[in-house]
Amino acid sequence: MIPKRVSDRLMRSINKFQQVLKLAKDRDVNESDTVSIIKDMLAEVFGYDKYLEVTSEFAVRGTYCDLAIKINNKIEFLIEVKAIGLGLKESHLRQAIEYAANNGAQWVILTSGLIWQVYKIRFEKPINYDLVCEFSFDELDPKNEEHLERLFILCKEGLAKDAREDFHEKTLTVNRFILGAIVLSDEVVNVIRRELRKISEGVLVTPEEIIQGLSNEVIKREVLDGEEAAKAQSRIRRFYGKATRRTKETSTEESSTEKPGGKSEEPTEPGSQQNG
Repeated sequence: MIPKRVSDRLMRSINKFQQVLKLAKDRDVNESDTVSIIKDMLAEVFGYDKYLEVTSEFAVRGTYCDLAIKINNKIEFLIEVKAIGLGLKESHLRQAIEYAANNGAQWVILTSGLIWQVYKIRFEKPINYDLVCEFSFDELDPKNEEHLERLFILCKEGLAKDAREDFHEKTLTVNRFILGAIVLSDEVVNVIRRELRKISEGVLVTPEEIIQGLSNEVIKREVLDGEEAAKAQSRIRRFYGKATRRTKETSTEESSTEKPGGKSEEPTEPGSQQNG
């Protein structure tokens, strides 16, 4: 839940900076001027102290990031800024990701003022990262709760509520790879098989035929192939495997409390008399 004072601030500032960014885009301002606009946005939109919490100490001859959010000596976001007229490219992000990883910073923002991309670094070998959120500031609707939610993960108040972590977990759960893996799971395939039997008046279809149809004609190949797809499929298998084991353990426990006649044992209350 976004605090009311924050949502009010977001709604006020969206309209203001949409106009500022439009003028800057029309004038095709350079990167330095774009950085100045971003500093104002970090203060007026996202609630940071422009003088104490927004720093350019990591901008060394353009080698590292232009800005950073630093609170209590901890880097909360490294921010790479590009001129407002430029499209954002992976090459713009690569060095920022490497520098953030080397300094133990997990979160990176790549922005041109108009386009904002938020990344979380995965400390793996090799270093990897997730695109957590992306939005176009000029397309934001101040009355749209989903739009405000995207802004809130960058707000100072959002840090205290772990908003970015919650949003990241949501993106990991509701994505095309997870959805594709769920659709092809035994549990969902069995439901589809049962429903097909109903509408086809008993015609039998095998699970293999359903999986083949889904894989070849319904789900895009890119959702089923590659590293991200493999991770999603592994996650779904682990989840259903654990669920199955829990169900078996519950059944075993319930069975162990039953008498040979099928009746459950009931504990005798203290002081109760046995009828002879």
